[in-house]
Amino acid sequence: MTTSNELQPLIILLSSLTLKICGVFGGNVEEHLEMGKTLLAQGQLSDALSHYHSAVEGDPDNYLTYFKRATVFLALGKSRSAVPDLDKVLSLRPDFNAARLQRGNVYLKQGNLEEAEADYKKVLGYDPKHQQAKDILERIKPLKGDIEDAKDMFENGDHQAAIELLTKAIESCPWNPELKEMRAECYIAQGDLHKAVLDIRPTTKLRNDNTAAYLKLSLLYYKLGEADESLNQIRECLKLDPDHKDCFVHYKIVKKLVKLLNSARESINKSAYEECLNKANQILKMEPTAQVFVLRAKSHLCHCNSKAGFEKEAIKKCSDVLNIDPDNVDALCDRAEAYIKATKYKEAVKDYQQAQSIDGESRRVHEGLEKAQKILKQSNRRDYYKILGVRRNADKRTILKAYRKMAVKWHPDKYEDEEDKKNAQKHFIDIAAAKEVLTDPEKRQKFDHGEDPLDPESQNEHGGPFWHQGFNPFDSGGGFQFKFHFN
Repeated sequence: MTTSNELQPLIILLSSLTLKICGVFGGNVEEHLEMGKTLLAQGQLSDALSHYHSAVEGDPDNYLTYFKRATVFLALGKSRSAVPDLDKVLSLRPDFNAARLQRGNVYLKQGNLEEAEADYKKVLGYDPKHQQAKDILERIKPLKGDIEDAKDMFENGDHQAAIELLTKAIESCPWNPELKEMRAECYIAQGDLHKAVLDIRPTTKLRNDNTAAYLKLSLLYYKLGEADESLNQIRECLKLDPDHKDCFVHYKIVKKLVKLLNSARESINKSAYEECLNKANQILKMEPTAQVFVLRAKSHLCHCNSKAGFEKEAIKKCSDVLNIDPDNVDALCDRAEAYIKATKYKEAVKDYQQAQSIDGESRRVHEGLEKAQKILKQSNRRDYYKILGVRRNADKRTILKAYRKMAVKWHPDKYEDEEDKKNAQKHFIDIAAAKEVLTDPEKRQKFDHGEDPLDPESQNEHGGPFWHQGFNPFDSGGGFQFKFHFN
């Protein structure tokens, strides 16, 4: 069985629709007021407002209908719309203290202190014992003094003192855009752009068609490096005024920058590192002085050069980033990876250790440091890349080419002297081992992660570093009859 409580929302909805229909043809003012009261109690402010509109139209000389509509306007945060209704109430009923007190409160919050003072005095004229009016009147005079002092301090460049006074004033006058704008300028002068943004944002609603606030917000977000939000704010300016010259000029700049930044990020996600380098250089060319974007572009250059295998350029660009931001963990890791490619293992370990001191929880740092330490230890024994004289990112074709060249040079059959032949044999074994590891994807991967798959320490019992793998550059017969293949 359906209960009356379950039916209540449906009854209210049907009543509301009925009253809206009736309102078109006149309707009953009392019914509109009652429905407005019910909806207001339920928090359905917009629906309540429509009924109060109908009530005002149905009885334009009823001061209570204006007062109730003003109450809804205030609940919706539309103080500017509430004031004309309160004016109307007091023109119809000058002694209605509730409306005068309400208007005084609105004037106070708006920072219209002279008007607020006049209303509170009239409240006391009708009710000399009204304590709230007395208390607020006592606050208004020192409040005026604080605002005047804050203005003087702002003009004299004493921004911190101005901020302290403005903060007190804003507590009493939170709907005053001028006070928030002045405090925002003080924050900007101190370099605290985030707090400036928090003050400018509400002024977009406190002033009509506030294109200046949207432009200011866009410029602030731009300086903060939040290009996407800068673009959002400048679009709001152009919605209000499509022909706004300053907003349109900035819109073109930030739109282009956002496109470049997004393209650079997409290139990284696709591992298209040379495309990333191109976009990053375009960002630098477009914004050579805005430090936050310079840092971002150089960070992309650091990362993408490192990933692309351009280790010398990567080390340079990552160092540029770290000169600006010494605690940049990503730049330290990218430079460490470039150092490894450049066979500068000690430098790589040092960078990872510094990154670990900054962010000890980073998985990338932990794994990178472990790898770099293994490679450093490994390099003290045997480095197959150095043996063949190739870079760590060399492809198989380059490795085989280097192997052929080195094998020809150190082929023991070329040497007659016994000592020279033994020396050549040692080199040839190393060359063959390097080719064996670096042309086998699985073995090369192990080696690149600090493990030598032919480690003699673990393979001593097999008589050599790699014979257990089935690869012996020498036949067992005498006379060094070599049978190796360059493939």
